[in-house]
Amino acid sequence: MTGRKLLPPFYEQLALVLIGIISLSYLVILGKEILDPLMFGFLFAVLLLPVSDFLERKLRFPRSISSFAAIILFVGFISLVGYLVGSQISSLASDWPMLKTQITQSIDSIQSWIEVSFHINTDKQMNYVHDTTQKIMESGTVVLGTTFGAVSSLLLFYVFILIFTFFILFYRRLLIRFIMRVFSDDHSTTVMDVVENIQKILRQYIVGLILEMVVVSGITCAVFWILNVKYAVLLGIIVGLFNIIPYIGIFTALLLSCIVTFATGSVQQTVTVAVSVIGIHALDANVLLPIIVGSKVRLNALITFIGIIVGEMIWGLSGMFLSIPVIAIFKIIFDRVPSLKPWGYLLGGEYEYEDKAQKELKTE
Repeated sequence: MTGRKLLPPFYEQLALVLIGIISLSYLVILGKEILDPLMFGFLFAVLLLPVSDFLERKLRFPRSISSFAAIILFVGFISLVGYLVGSQISSLASDWPMLKTQITQSIDSIQSWIEVSFHINTDKQMNYVHDTTQKIMESGTVVLGTTFGAVSSLLLFYVFILIFTFFILFYRRLLIRFIMRVFSDDHSTTVMDVVENIQKILRQYIVGLILEMVVVSGITCAVFWILNVKYAVLLGIIVGLFNIIPYIGIFTALLLSCIVTFATGSVQQTVTVAVSVIGIHALDANVLLPIIVGSKVRLNALITFIGIIVGEMIWGLSGMFLSIPVIAIFKIIFDRVPSLKPWGYLLGGEYEYEDKAQKELKTE
């Protein structure tokens, strides 16, 4: 007997890992109401930390005032974006008679096509539409109540995000000391390195996404203006906003842009807009995203796509937004824990480690 501790068989380890992942996922689903705004609050706190530090150190603000002022500046920026979108939507509403005429003509064309293709006359089509409308009106009270409840929940969700952001900024030193004390002194250097890199990389990622959104919106507005597309600014902002949702956002932006263009222009313009949005997205994915967002954390496209789907299954739309930052946090931790480095390699991919090997050869 050598006294060497025997590891359990592989199937036991795999079973324990799967049970742990399932249990953690179940707890995350149960805790969505508090964990969802808490995660957004953490991301916004990381983003606003330099602003709060500047106000606290340079302008001698108390920590509570500096944290609150940083949040006010952030809310002001979001309000400015909302004002730009709202002003464009109000101009769209002013052209409602023209839009109504265009939509009516489109509906007539669709009805004629249905009558020719499926031999269903216009009266039967309108009867079906009226029956459907009546059913919707009968359930209108329920729909209205559900909508009001959803809007109230959404506003409350935003308030919780701001509250969590303030408290994380205010107690940031306490939280870091707590994390340091959880682990032994032997791991203090590694833990501090993980904490600093999480702050740095998440901040770069968020700022990069905002800058990317601004650049894509500007390019889209310019292209639509050159193409003489009506509401070019509104469509440009829509494309820029939805572009920050990986993979799925481009389809939503494409659909909205085509609908608005079809309602205000011609079919040729609609096709041109669709081609332009796809081209801008290709330019963004292959050129702008690597340059602006950077390559500090290169995430495997397959893992990223799976993470987005899993995030949507767990937390819906907010889970899609949070999936990439969460995967990035896991990758930072995995890369700095020797036993977990293979998982960090899986999340990152082969090109990242080839670049590291080339840099090491150059230094030698």
